[in-house]
Amino acid sequence: MRLARLAVGEVELDVEFFDSPCAGEIYDLLPIETPFSTWGDEFYFHVHYKGDLDDTAPTRVRVGDIGYWPPGGALAVFFGPTPASTSGDPVPASEVNLVGRIKGDATLLRKAADARGIKIERI
Repeated sequence: MRLARLAVGEVELDVEFFDSPCAGEIYDLLPIETPFSTWGDEFYFHVHYKGDLDDTAPTRVRVGDIGYWPPGGALAVFFGPTPASTSGDPVPASEVNLVGRIKGDATLLRKAADARGIKIERI
């Protein structure tokens, strides 16, 4: 099992990375500490990985999902609706490879929207 801790401002949450090639490559990059951007209730940030969509890429995601977005070379952390949403569920800008899932209440990340950076490290 690949476990990590995600920290944004005062919010810390555990993350499980899935058993897929894309997830493994990104997990191997940890720790990552970087500024992030927001898109509704989504944090996204560049990672030093270049991959294509794989068979984990859905058109729908859930609150707590973490996806790799190939067009932007970015990791996306979903914790609520995005500008593309028509309900309370997040909708990515386009398909993402599902690489992990937050264990716990991902909506707590709303409290950290004003933070300056995000950190993900192995535990």
